[in-house]
Amino acid sequence: MAFTRRHFFYGSLLAGAVPAGGFASTPSLRQAGFRSPNEKLNIASIGAGGRAADDIDGCKSENIVALADPDAVRAAENFQRYEKASKYTDFRKMLDKEDKNIDAVIIAIPDFMHGTAAMWSMERGKHVYVEKPLCKTIWEVRQLKEAAAKYGVATQMGNQHVSEEGTRQVCEIIWSGEIGNVTEVHAWTDRPIWPQGMTELPKEEKVPDGLDWDSWIGIQEMRPYNHVYMPFNWRGWKDFGTGPVGDELIHTLGAPNLALRLTAPTSVEVIKQEGKNPYSYSKSTVTRWEFPARGSMPPVTLYWYDASTEARFRPPGLPEGEPVFPQRARPGAARRVQNAQKAGCVFCGDKGYLAAGGEGADEGVNLLPASRMKDYTLPPQVLWRSPGHYLEWIMACKGCNPRTASDFSFAAPLAECVLLGVVALNFEGKLEWDSDKLMFTNNKDANKYLQPPHFRKGWSFT
Repeated sequence: MAFTRRHFFYGSLLAGAVPAGGFASTPSLRQAGFRSPNEKLNIASIGAGGRAADDIDGCKSENIVALADPDAVRAAENFQRYEKASKYTDFRKMLDKEDKNIDAVIIAIPDFMHGTAAMWSMERGKHVYVEKPLCKTIWEVRQLKEAAAKYGVATQMGNQHVSEEGTRQVCEIIWSGEIGNVTEVHAWTDRPIWPQGMTELPKEEKVPDGLDWDSWIGIQEMRPYNHVYMPFNWRGWKDFGTGPVGDELIHTLGAPNLALRLTAPTSVEVIKQEGKNPYSYSKSTVTRWEFPARGSMPPVTLYWYDASTEARFRPPGLPEGEPVFPQRARPGAARRVQNAQKAGCVFCGDKGYLAAGGEGADEGVNLLPASRMKDYTLPPQVLWRSPGHYLEWIMACKGCNPRTASDFSFAAPLAECVLLGVVALNFEGKLEWDSDKLMFTNNKDANKYLQPPHFRKGWSFT
């Protein structure tokens, strides 16, 4: 598995990454009216509390001009912090009234509303930063990928760890041939950290003051309000979220996806599931994806384990008592090791094993057993190092770099793979996937889960 340095810089291997040496200003983009790097963007955010608060903070170097959030209580801190920004509960009204004042939009609301919010924004020529897992269904993912190209906007998915140093190190170690041909990847998370396994829908409660329930429900059919959906627990309900797969695998799979040049899988199967029910995601699951050969790289099987407080896979021969993610003598090492045992992945090659700890190799990268790291020297850097996930997007919006690490051309296939796992949770047995035809070939019922079943009047996708 030998690659030339030129191939690292210019070949298809670099899906989602750009060459070492950094960004360069693009004359054609400047001529098209893109902003100077020193001129601030006018950014609106669909979502103002929770995860959106972190995303807004990541873009605080720019002008935050408008905020939309149906939950005034959740949004209160940022509503007050950005007192000059226009405030809305319905993002549709914000986009219509603030159209001329907005350059770019952050979208950080429940998964089921990502697609609609992003499409409404891109159709108006706005650059978009969309939180992971991009959308709730594969049809929406493909629509957004096509729209990004059609409207020529800068995009970034909120899988921040794909821009970190660890992801680059994983790629460079694997590409160097240190662990040989990789045929398996085992990934895990301790999530869900929200309720799952609920077997019935909750009863109606009074809508609290400060909540625009109609705007929160968005594209879904109207239903009674209940506090169990909010503010974070929507992730566990099938109508609203994507469970641990959409919340965490989208992070953890970033490094494998880039390092192994993963294409669309040929199948997905939930091989273990505790607490399966029609309304919420299960208490714990184990899922398997199968990927075909890619050039000189052999087929790969990916295993995903959620609700796991420790690594579910230990390489054969790993000394007893040695953690899958070894501790290193550096500031914060103990905390990092503890976190890494709760999330991470192991690459299994025919010459050894590589562990990437944390949500996206952010807690460190190690050859296993730890003794292999004693005298190991990292390969030469052949990938560009990111200045920061948010800054990548900001500079792309200004036309100062050609793309971001997780623009929709990279994020969409990654999200599709993850969302196949969400669909598989509803079925027993292996689902055979034909990516070109956008269909499962052995289960017609599964195809019903590829796009939203309903768009409420006034909330159509396009």
